[in-house]
Amino acid sequence: MDGHPELELRHLRCLVAIVDTGSFTDAAIELGVSQAAVSRTLLALERVLDVRLLHRTSRTVTPTTAGVQVLARARHLLTEADNLIREATIGHTRLHIGHAWSAMGPHTAEFQRRWHTRHPDIELRLIRHNSPTGGLAEGLCDLAVVRTAIDTRRYAHALVGQERRFVALASDDPWTRRRSIRLAEIRERTVAADRRTGTTTLDLWPEGDRPAVEYTHDVDDWLAAIATGRCVGVTPRATATQYRRDGIAYRPVRDADPVPVHLIWRRHDPHPATHSAVALLADLYREHA
Repeated sequence: MDGHPELELRHLRCLVAIVDTGSFTDAAIELGVSQAAVSRTLLALERVLDVRLLHRTSRTVTPTTAGVQVLARARHLLTEADNLIREATIGHTRLHIGHAWSAMGPHTAEFQRRWHTRHPDIELRLIRHNSPTGGLAEGLCDLAVVRTAIDTRRYAHALVGQERRFVALASDDPWTRRRSIRLAEIRERTVAADRRTGTTTLDLWPEGDRPAVEYTHDVDDWLAAIATGRCVGVTPRATATQYRRDGIAYRPVRDADPVPVHLIWRRHDPHPATHSAVALLADLYREHA
C-alpha cells in the first residue's frame, strides 16, 4: 500500500445523498448515520480527490464545477455496483439461452410460453450470437442451442431432438414447383454455406462428387446470396420456420440425414434450471416428431 486514502462506495453514496436531499441533515437521515459522520465522509472524499465538491452556506448545498462532474460519475459507478450485486445475488432468476441462427425453430414460441407458465420466477431471454457455441464461449448465455459439432471436453450437452434438412431456394427457382429435392441433385448447384456456424459441409456428398460452395458470414448474408438465385442452401427445418422471407422458398431434402439438435452448457458451472430447459425442449421435439 502507498499510504494514500482510497475511494470507497460509501464516499460516493454520501455525496449523492447530500445533493439529492439538499442538506447534510437530511442526508444523515437517509443514510442512517449522524450528521457529523456525513461531514467526515464528504471531507474524506474531497481529500481522496483533492478537490472541493460542494458550496455550503447556512441554507443551501450546491455542487462546485468539479462536483458536478464527480457527481455524474458517482451516479454511474453506484448504478454499476448495484447491478453487480443484483446480478450476483439474483442471477439465477434469469436464464439466457443462446443460438447462432434459429433458436428452437418451430418450437421457439411454445418453449417461451411453457417456460413462462412453469417457471414464472425465472425470466427467459433468447440471445442470437453468430458463433459456433451461440454465445456460450463468449459468456453471453447460460445454455445454447447448437446444431453443429460440440467440444465435449469443454461443454456438457444433451441431445433434445433432430430436424429434417431443407433446401433453401430463390422463390422463382424451378425447383419450387417440386415437393422435395434429392441430395444428389443439389451437387449440380452452387451451395451457400456458413463455415463458422452453419450445419452444411461438403461431407454431405461423396468425395469427388461435391457441389461448388460460396461461403457466407451469417444467416442474413446466406439468405441474401440465395435470394439472388446464384446459390441454394441446405439447412435444418428450424431455419425454414424462423426465416420466412420474401424471395426465399424451402423444400424438403428427401434423402439427407437429419440434423441433431443439442443444448450445451458449461460443464463446471451449470445454471440451476439447466435440466428443466433440457426436459422441456426434448418434450417439444418428441411431441412434434
